[in-house]
Amino acid sequence: MTVAVEPPGDLLPAIEIETGKSPQFSIIWMHGLGADGSDFVPVVRELELPARRAIRFVFPHAPLQPVTINGGYVMRAWYDIAYTDLGREADERGIRQSQARVEQLIARENSRGVAARCIVLAGFSQGGVMALHTGLRYPERLAGILSLSGYLALEKELAEEASAANRGTPVFMAHGTEDAVVPCGLGRASRERLEKLGYAVLWREYPMPHSVCLEEIEEIGTWLKQVLQ
Repeated sequence: MTVAVEPPGDLLPAIEIETGKSPQFSIIWMHGLGADGSDFVPVVRELELPARRAIRFVFPHAPLQPVTINGGYVMRAWYDIAYTDLGREADERGIRQSQARVEQLIARENSRGVAARCIVLAGFSQGGVMALHTGLRYPERLAGILSLSGYLALEKELAEEASAANRGTPVFMAHGTEDAVVPCGLGRASRERLEKLGYAVLWREYPMPHSVCLEEIEEIGTWLKQVLQ
């Protein structure tokens, strides 16, 4: 079942797909800069997850806002980007605002009967940044954190802000070695930082640009089967 959801109040609109009745697992999957929630809808079938495991995929639409690096053009973005050097002066206010919005989505899944331990936060590029940022700080244990072509934002604050509940949560990070948008080196540095902080990160690299590939999708599917138990 695929539906476009316009939830009440301040919650982000989203596209939802349920693979079975009364889902007991949820995957909140965030898109990249300038895209929208429909971007990763096709991936649901390609993951080939077991039919017996009812999962709700939630693909939220990021807020519309001007993005400095794109000349102030208004587009869907989780936070502003001012420099091509993505590690420089992150938009802390925007990141934390989006963190709160993602946490609202988690709370909504809780209200629909899905415990935090049965929720995966996933995302691509900016969405992958938000998955890492929010998931590592979330106060309750999550099932997993998936970041594709992403990186750690506000990493200096992470050591102090990290949640003890998610110290052992499975983290999957993947990156294209030919990525000219989010350099693979930035992803590698983020993985190394996480490992120094004690996180166990499953890291994968693929010979591709700022995108996803079939091999990557297959490995994500295998990983999801393991964490959604």
